[in-house]
Amino acid sequence: MNILLLGYGKMGKTIEEIAVSRGHQVIGRIDNQMESKEAFNKDNTDVAIEFSQPDAAVENISWCLRMGIPVLSGTTGWLGQRNEVVDLCREESGTFFYASNYSLGVNIFFKLNEFLAKVMQRFPSYDIQMEEIHHTEKKDSPSGTAITIAETIIENIGRKEKWVEGVANFQAELGIRSLREPNVPGTHTVIYSNDEDSIELKHIAHSRRGFALGAVLVAEWLPGKKGVLGMDEFLDL
Repeated sequence: MNILLLGYGKMGKTIEEIAVSRGHQVIGRIDNQMESKEAFNKDNTDVAIEFSQPDAAVENISWCLRMGIPVLSGTTGWLGQRNEVVDLCREESGTFFYASNYSLGVNIFFKLNEFLAKVMQRFPSYDIQMEEIHHTEKKDSPSGTAITIAETIIENIGRKEKWVEGVANFQAELGIRSLREPNVPGTHTVIYSNDEDSIELKHIAHSRRGFALGAVLVAEWLPGKKGVLGMDEFLDL
């Protein structure tokens, strides 16, 4: 499979290493918006993997859709423009896959988080807090993964209406504490607590390889698919 990398930071390099080890060819590495994409098209590119920066993601994804190249993105911090990308994908009959996190373990964690939230809806004495820890180079805060977790909780627990960064000041708020520490790939914790006890649900990433492997597995699955897709379709849990 011929893969184009849009974004060639630490994640892009790890994706390349895993893709090559699985027999694929990386035919291009575009690391900034000044580099030309003219050499790449749907005839020589099976899939594009987009892990760039929030200010570049929409342009990168849109270019792929217009070129007819299936694209998967893991860039966070740009989702305020998601609707225009979704609309373009449908207009172009394209293929767009998005996940805030490609780790298989994290996506199992998402499902456990959803199940636990549905259970805890029945027990209003428990307040809910979240914490996420990432490396100091991470640009967005809270992380896209933390926002995904929070939105699932809000969908399933009526007493929470919105998430806020930091400490929640009102019962209807879900607070997300964001910490940045050296060399932390990603840790996410959901805490339900009352005066009697606490319940914690936690995922700890030990390296970037889990995220990168998930992205390559999705890239292998994506050709031939159409529409706006995500990890629910890929995992079919």
